[in-house]
Amino acid sequence: MALTLEGVSKSVGGRVHIHPTDLTLARGTMNVLLGPTLAGKTSLMRLMAGLDAPSSGRVLWEGADVTGMRVQDRGVAMVYQQFINYPAMTVFENIASPLRLKGRPRDEIRRRVGEVAEMMKLTPMLDRKPLELSGGQQQRCALARALVKDAGLVLLDEPLANLDYKLREELRVEIPRIFEASGAIFVYATTEPEEALLLGGSTATLWEGRVTQFGPTPEVYRRPQDATTARVFSDPPMNFLAIEKRGDRLAFGDGQAVAAAGPLARLSDGRYLAGFRPNHLELESHGPDAMAFTTHLAVAEITGSETFVHLDHHGERWVGLVHGVRELQIGAPLQVHLDPAHVYVFGEDGALVAPAAYAAAA
Repeated sequence: MALTLEGVSKSVGGRVHIHPTDLTLARGTMNVLLGPTLAGKTSLMRLMAGLDAPSSGRVLWEGADVTGMRVQDRGVAMVYQQFINYPAMTVFENIASPLRLKGRPRDEIRRRVGEVAEMMKLTPMLDRKPLELSGGQQQRCALARALVKDAGLVLLDEPLANLDYKLREELRVEIPRIFEASGAIFVYATTEPEEALLLGGSTATLWEGRVTQFGPTPEVYRRPQDATTARVFSDPPMNFLAIEKRGDRLAFGDGQAVAAAGPLARLSDGRYLAGFRPNHLELESHGPDAMAFTTHLAVAEITGSETFVHLDHHGERWVGLVHGVRELQIGAPLQVHLDPAHVYVFGEDGALVAPAAYAAAA
């Protein structure tokens, strides 16, 4: 079982929503669509489901062309961030509705609804109506209805955004296991890189309607093939700095330079783009090779155990994520440190030239 997109694109009123896309999703896999708002995640899912017709290209299901097939005739389940339930039905009947439409026996319906309700922590609420539930409970009801459908393709569009933290963390682990065991193709859209890493599987990064990279999630994270993918797969987005290769040295800003060792020694002399994630900027130096940069603090956001520092580095905006609650003066100079092992090198065209040493060794 596989879902294949062959050159699928979507334009509306002359505006391109999805650029030509080739993508194959295998049976029993978890596939994350990761990108910012308006990157094209929902548009791509609607093309997969058959809710929208592509402007060009084909959608294949198990090798058969289903491009013109109605969504009702496909084995698809879809859950949105904004939950959709039948308000006149009880939670039990909402969950059972796909099984009743298929004419499943009463005992099977009762058993399967009970199993899914237990997993979604809805058992005490089966006799209630959706409007008697909290927002998070209503979303769980919508998720449960998708779980019992036995769909070959399950599309979840930011489905956990309205749930509390504890339940969200539990379902991030539980839902993929269930779908993988069922043999369904699981597609999960999110704006959060951390969520993609927690879900695992494979990730497709999207930017302005283009799939920039698709592959095993850890591989896409550690080896983004271009600066756009690196920016998408980092929260906050990856920081960048123009650098120059001169002989056996890499020159950074503020008079910083490091030896061009390993793969970097083979680079041609010229200009490149260094990229580094916010959590790799530090306020203290850790090691003799760490580079120091003088910045000015624009904003400090305390999250509890960590602090986001928004920095101005000669007109460039950087973000650092440092441990602990820091008492920092807004507008004051702030020295930050960066280990060269955490630096990615991209060409001026944005293509990856060399992954960070720590990522290459992982």
